[in-house]
Amino acid sequence: MSDTAKFEIGGKGFDYPVMSGSIGPDVVDIRKLYAQTGAFTYDPGFTSTASCRSELTYIDGDEGVLLHRGYPIGELAENSSFMEVAYLLLNGELPNQGELSEFTTTITRHTMVHEQLAAFFRGFRRDAHPMAIMCGVVGALSAFYHDSTDIHDPVQRTIASHRLIAKIPTIAAMAYKYSVGQPFLYPDNSLSYTGNFLRMTFGVPAEPYEVNPAVEKAMDRIFILHADHEQNASTSTVRLAGSSGANPFACIAAGIACLWGPAHGGANEAALNMLREIGTPERIPEFIARAKDKNDPFRLMGFGHRVYKNYDPRATVMQKTVREVFDALKVNDPLFETALRLEEIALNDEYFVEKKLFPNVDFYSGVILSAIGFPTEMFTVLFALARTVGWVAQWNEMITDPDQKIGRPRQLYTGPTQRSYVPVEQR
Repeated sequence: MSDTAKFEIGGKGFDYPVMSGSIGPDVVDIRKLYAQTGAFTYDPGFTSTASCRSELTYIDGDEGVLLHRGYPIGELAENSSFMEVAYLLLNGELPNQGELSEFTTTITRHTMVHEQLAAFFRGFRRDAHPMAIMCGVVGALSAFYHDSTDIHDPVQRTIASHRLIAKIPTIAAMAYKYSVGQPFLYPDNSLSYTGNFLRMTFGVPAEPYEVNPAVEKAMDRIFILHADHEQNASTSTVRLAGSSGANPFACIAAGIACLWGPAHGGANEAALNMLREIGTPERIPEFIARAKDKNDPFRLMGFGHRVYKNYDPRATVMQKTVREVFDALKVNDPLFETALRLEEIALNDEYFVEKKLFPNVDFYSGVILSAIGFPTEMFTVLFALARTVGWVAQWNEMITDPDQKIGRPRQLYTGPTQRSYVPVEQR
């Protein structure tokens, strides 16, 4: 393949270098395009534009491939822990036992939040959406941890990274507790990262809380499967905010705000609401027919994926986890029976197979989280909890990239051309 790409603009020819990654599509380097031609590219959503170099995550949507630092997501979810994956994303390699123990201890010892932060929660209405609380409280962390906001100091960047990964579960659990009127629980350093979060969320001071191993394992898998997903909307938002030199807490708060959108982090909630609309397994054929009808606005939520044109590799792991959680919790609910039956029908229906509308990770995670006891408004909070690891890793990578500049997308202007001001009495 040629190492240059040829363009003709305004009757003149221009050559631009072609860059190759370790895997994936080649990229045309158009950084000099405007200076040489006076033209921009037009790419709404930046779906054909590489905004950065990254060594973190690789996705091949056509083949259903998702790699973190080269490791397939299925292998990580089956064999690893969330703390291992967090270390991998931050440091580039899986840890040995000593490195994992040291990293886990560091995270564990950062899980408490400043006592004055509790006052922030009491400023919100009881019915405030937990994501609204998360945006506000995470952004406020920079007001409490001044010793880790210098983005040019590698030591401070590391401390801020550890603090964010450690404190997000505590803040998420506090957001839930506040919404249901229960007292906040302090972290328990004897528990795992995931077990500690479950206790802070569902435990009460009046009695001991026992972590269900099957639930703990399922939550750890869900966290792993949501840890990073390349340059999606919220990750790009974190990088864009960070490109201005904003402190890391503000950058992660920006990512949380972007994730809140139903087209991004709210997809698993939409899938569960769809199952509730269907109601019982007997009504599935009716809704399958509606999904096939082009004139009917109904769509099967949790099926298909914008990126994956094959089976979502994360869904394969979740498919197995659904059964494990249902068995452990002895789930007996028509909603979950409907989910399993809908999955079976869709996987064997020629229409859905032909259009590659397979169940995605949102379909399974929504069902699992509901079975565990999380209300739907907490689903996106859990997504943010897991994705903080990826956001922090991406932010660190961006800060140390010598090619990185402040984000400044261009536009195709379609408004009025220059015109003269007319005094109000003459209009």
